[in-house]
Amino acid sequence: MRQIILDTETTGLEPRQGHRIIEIGCVEVIDRRLTGRHYHQYLQPDREIDDGAIEVHGITNEFLRDKPRFCDVAADFIEFIKGAELVIHNAPFDVGFINHEFRLLSRTHDLVEAFCGILDTLALARKKHPGQRNSLDALCKRYDIDNAQRTLHGALLDAEILADVYLMMTGGQRNLLLGGEESAGGSKAQAIRRVQLAAGALKVMRASDDELHAHEGRLAAIEQESGYCVWRQPEKNVDEVNS
Repeated sequence: MRQIILDTETTGLEPRQGHRIIEIGCVEVIDRRLTGRHYHQYLQPDREIDDGAIEVHGITNEFLRDKPRFCDVAADFIEFIKGAELVIHNAPFDVGFINHEFRLLSRTHDLVEAFCGILDTLALARKKHPGQRNSLDALCKRYDIDNAQRTLHGALLDAEILADVYLMMTGGQRNLLLGGEESAGGSKAQAIRRVQLAAGALKVMRASDDELHAHEGRLAAIEQESGYCVWRQPEKNVDEVNS
């Protein structure tokens, strides 16, 4: 199963008012494992960014002046997400903006629902935790996920964090987090990535003599206190256990 954890940043809140996407961040998950593949792009929106939006994500008009437009990257973006299930927090917002960009490309362009499934983690969280706060920050606190670097919103960083939240919220485990590398945009906050560790034999750590002595002493104390210690009983053979 291929899933793409996706987030966007925009010039404002409403595409019907002409607002546009200015950043897309995606990370790939296959069979509930982060693969290390990601898609990240800043975009020139050909309009001014609302002051309120800049306060949220910190992306300025000046920073975006030399960035490509959505039409320049649409083919690569579609190729990355096509056929996957998109996992998005508050999916109607991001999907609405993506479809707005597709409509600007062509009146007859397929909408994202035509070639991707959509899973809304906000709706999932509200069902799982009714009556509680279910923002991404609240879910990070609930599932003990480190989001200390999230001083501002950022599409790739938020997609990385959402991947952790989604896997924990649905009973999975997270892969190793590696950070500190510079991204193409020069931002360490955007450079966080996860890699899939190669499978290998587990290292067996034998208990030392001191540890074995301490363990035996603990079992003896349990047996003295309760008169019975299950861990000191002779092991039963398989036939006896199954009878």
